[in-house]
Amino acid sequence: MKFMLSQMSALVQTGKQKNNTRLMVRFLLILLFLFFAYTAGFHFLMLYEGQEHSWITGLYWTLTVMSTLGFGDITFTSDAGRLFSILVMLSGVIFLLIMLPFTFIQFFYAPWLEAQNKARTPRSVPEGTKGHVILTHFDAVAVGIVEKLNQYNIPNVILVPDLQQALNLHESGFRVVVGELDDPETYKRLRVENAALVIVMNEDIASTNIIFTIREVSDSVITVTNADQDDSLDILNLAGSTHTFQFTKMLGQVLARRVLGVSMKANVIGSFDELLIAETPAMRTALQGRTLAESRLRETSGVTVVGLWEQGRFMLPSPGRRIEASTVLVLAGSETQLERYDRLMSSSKSPDAHNGPVLVLGGGRVGMSVASTLRDRGIDYRVVEKKAGRVQEDSRVVLGSAADLDVLTRAGINDTPSIIITTHDDDLNIFLTIYCRRLRPDVQIISRASLDRNINTLHRAGANLVMSFSSLCQTTILNLLRPEKLLMISEGLNIFRSMPNQKVVNKALHEQTIREETGCSVIAIKRGERMLINPDPATVVEPGDELILIGTAEGERKFAAFFQSAA
Repeated sequence: MKFMLSQMSALVQTGKQKNNTRLMVRFLLILLFLFFAYTAGFHFLMLYEGQEHSWITGLYWTLTVMSTLGFGDITFTSDAGRLFSILVMLSGVIFLLIMLPFTFIQFFYAPWLEAQNKARTPRSVPEGTKGHVILTHFDAVAVGIVEKLNQYNIPNVILVPDLQQALNLHESGFRVVVGELDDPETYKRLRVENAALVIVMNEDIASTNIIFTIREVSDSVITVTNADQDDSLDILNLAGSTHTFQFTKMLGQVLARRVLGVSMKANVIGSFDELLIAETPAMRTALQGRTLAESRLRETSGVTVVGLWEQGRFMLPSPGRRIEASTVLVLAGSETQLERYDRLMSSSKSPDAHNGPVLVLGGGRVGMSVASTLRDRGIDYRVVEKKAGRVQEDSRVVLGSAADLDVLTRAGINDTPSIIITTHDDDLNIFLTIYCRRLRPDVQIISRASLDRNINTLHRAGANLVMSFSSLCQTTILNLLRPEKLLMISEGLNIFRSMPNQKVVNKALHEQTIREETGCSVIAIKRGERMLINPDPATVVEPGDELILIGTAEGERKFAAFFQSAA
């Protein structure tokens, strides 16, 4: 009872609710007037018919008739009395059964419910909060980023201006704060000056306003912003963005660097001090069809195969693992070792390789970024695009539908070594992957995925490589957050530093059970100022050594639990 009184008292304090309360009081006064007027009418009509009742009985009759209960214990016998009863009943239907519930809901219950919802959704983060990540936009990419942040126990909060959306996200388990994106007070309540990072993935114009507003509160907080348009890069930087990326263009560059094209060089996807991590497809190379032991890559080039991607799944290397056409090798080595590997692969290029142009299906921002990267690498290409207005005049652009065999034939599908599918529609990408795989069973197919959940589907459809826009954003952001400890290099594949505990120290690497128990591989040892890249299996781990390992996020957690020093 005390809670309800406090809630009702708080509800009528605001200006809007005071106005609603006045309207409610006026309506109730009208009802009271009708009650007394009908009671008086009942009293005089009953006297006219020769019946005498008390005023309480008259009020009782009025309420039973207006509420349509109509007990029938008190009735009129004259036509005038019955007409009066009809009037009372109809007005009761209108005022009590229609207007009263509507007025109560509109002016009392709905505002009370809204106040309750607002109370459920926070307007600020707790005092003392620091090291948290703030996201100013919620979409499928944000979901993936939040999952990654939670995976590494990094506190995060989503800023949402819409109350209903905030309630839905809150009920789904997300940590949200309600507030206007362009209000400095919002960011003060978010303790933005203590935040580790602010991720701004809104539209370019809105992002500029958000960044500029944040800088009113904090000059030092690190921000990550996405720019859709080239012209927005300078504006966002002028507004105060710390890191401004064009993720769609970056995705195009990543897709293009993984094409077989005219070069069989390993594609460097990450670096950890002097240690380089690279990916290289095995299709149409001398490695295809051999086992890892038969490839002798460590002996001939010095690089170490630290993992394999097979249809979207990361697998640990083993001597008997066979390298298939769809296999993508993950290599670790120094710059010199990778150059040696490149020379080795160039001299052993498969003779049946196709030398036609690379096909790029889709002429949007990602597709044109792919084309630009291929052009810079000196690789011939053809872009297939349905909408003429999306691309400039270019002899290498073929207008038409990518689902049309004649268009694909004109673009050179029969001679192409690789097909890159770049549309933002995952359904269309799956369709085109199946279609192209049927037309060319031997071609390398690289596809874009907008949503992570479609990665496996695209692999099953026939794609050799799938790059996710969401994962690219996650990787970039996580690497900015923890550059000294972690490097995400691909879908769920991380390089991380660790100080080993007594289970590892003073033992040779070949005596360890790290790979068997965690799935992680030691790819380097930092010993003082030296970096031992691809250490020999007989290398003994000394006290003070820092291990550099590669593995999945799950493998990293297992290593931390069993082999990492508490210090």
